[in-house]
Amino acid sequence: MRWLERLNAIEALEDAPLDAALVAEFERAVPAVAGRAIRFSTPTFKSYSSCELSGCGKNSFPAFSVTAGGCALMCDHCQAKILEPMIPATSPEMLEQKVREMVAAQDLGGFLLSGGSNLRNEIRYERYYPAVERLKRDFPHLKIAVHSALLDAPRARAMESAGVDTAMMDVIGAEETIREVYHLERPVEDFEATLAALCATRMQVVPHIVIGLHYGRILGEPRALDIVSRHRVHSLVLVVIMPFYAKPGSFATPGTSDVGRIFLEARRRVPDREVLLGCARPPGMHRRVTDAYAVMAGLDGIAFPADGAVAAAEAIGRPAEQEHACCSMKTGRTIEIFPSSPRRGAAAGGGVVAA
Repeated sequence: MRWLERLNAIEALEDAPLDAALVAEFERAVPAVAGRAIRFSTPTFKSYSSCELSGCGKNSFPAFSVTAGGCALMCDHCQAKILEPMIPATSPEMLEQKVREMVAAQDLGGFLLSGGSNLRNEIRYERYYPAVERLKRDFPHLKIAVHSALLDAPRARAMESAGVDTAMMDVIGAEETIREVYHLERPVEDFEATLAALCATRMQVVPHIVIGLHYGRILGEPRALDIVSRHRVHSLVLVVIMPFYAKPGSFATPGTSDVGRIFLEARRRVPDREVLLGCARPPGMHRRVTDAYAVMAGLDGIAFPADGAVAAAEAIGRPAEQEHACCSMKTGRTIEIFPSSPRRGAAAGGGVVAA
């Protein structure tokens, strides 16, 4: 049975407008998928429900914003709304107190430190580093991730010295996007320089690429993939533009087929590191199709998977697990959904059989 037939048999995808030619292309690229387990991440940044997975009942990996809901750039695609679900931590004392309270009250595995940018797309975390150092000293099990924004080599080393485990940043591949969407006068080279500075440290570096960032068009994504492929990153996170964050009518929603082809290209250009589908992507049927394409393209993880994603993984023979943590950091409680099994692949009618 071919992959398209298997997916059409999944209840959550039976009415999905799957691109038959693209699904066939995924199937032809099967060597990129074979033997790769997939991780479904359900962190506690927001509530989550699915007919296939349960959410995490504990705040085991929260996100903090050092600027609360404030951002100087107010990029067209975000309008600072991504900060709204984060916990405000506008002083080092506030951050440290909240983290210590969470450690005492629940099974805290780590946290994400983020915030709004200044007009140069920088976030000044320096005053937080003594608090981060104390938290790492007292609770060495904590995994700490930071959205770095743009920075130079000395600031990257300071972040590393504070005990940050994972640094995340957006990589943008088009000058027009930086200028028009971000309202920022900095070249693409500054984004690659930041990535190089982070990769020169011992931190795990996890760049993000937003598919459709230029008002829903595919523009700088190929160049962004080129940039990422030149550096020894730990993993790459792909997200899809969410137009409902933006002013009405300013963004189109990228077609799922265009998104799926970026998944294939990312898998091809970054074959030896994890490629993950992050939290942000359009809802509804678009999300179901996108997530099915991510499974077929061989992506290594999906955050907050849509209904049908787990079944799609099983249908093509990919072993899967659930992780109650940010998709960029494997920490916390892992639940095996279904293991690697030669019989599972054979029962599905051929195709991928996990090693």
